[in-house]
Amino acid sequence: MESGFPVDLILFGMIAAFLVLRLRSVLGRRTGFERSQNARAAPAAGVSRVIDVVPEPANPAAARALPDPASPAGQALARMLRVDHNFSAARFLEGAEGAFRLIVGAFAAGDRAQLQALLGADTFRAFESAIAAREAQGHVQRSDLRATTAATIEAAALAGTLADITVRFVSDQVSLTVDRDGNPVSGTDAVTEIVDVWTFQRDLASADPAWRLSRTA
Repeated sequence: MESGFPVDLILFGMIAAFLVLRLRSVLGRRTGFERSQNARAAPAAGVSRVIDVVPEPANPAAARALPDPASPAGQALARMLRVDHNFSAARFLEGAEGAFRLIVGAFAAGDRAQLQALLGADTFRAFESAIAAREAQGHVQRSDLRATTAATIEAAALAGTLADITVRFVSDQVSLTVDRDGNPVSGTDAVTEIVDVWTFQRDLASADPAWRLSRTA
């Protein structure tokens, strides 16, 4: 019979400890766009839910740009930090990029539950109306967001505790709408650079850290 402490147990223990530390470092970070466990639950009638979401992995090559601190947008972001000491423009922009990817995919798929979790009430109604019209015509939208090449904060405003941040996204997408027979109706199956300007909104006095898409341009 061999004696001595089994080396394999030591190795397994070291690996387990490493995995726990890695999980804590990842799961312990909040961006303001995280999803709660009940994020997909349908809201009560007439109530607009604001839900944290876990963004899909953002393109690591995307260029994220913050405004000059002396600019009107930069000064507004500084005021937001004074209202909410946990606010970070850099973390917001990272989360906004993830939310952008989720919303593009959910709109193409007609996923109303996902969209309602991410959009303000008026924006959701506009998106839902477009989806309903597409479905009534028997059209299907195919979207493939290949990369988000740039995400830039273009404007920011603070009215009391209500914050608005406008982000300009530049992305490479394949976006094509086809009819019931698979014939193209709009868009193209080629990769195209698309520019979107979206505004996210949040009440900084709220304990809920989630930002909602309130306007698109």
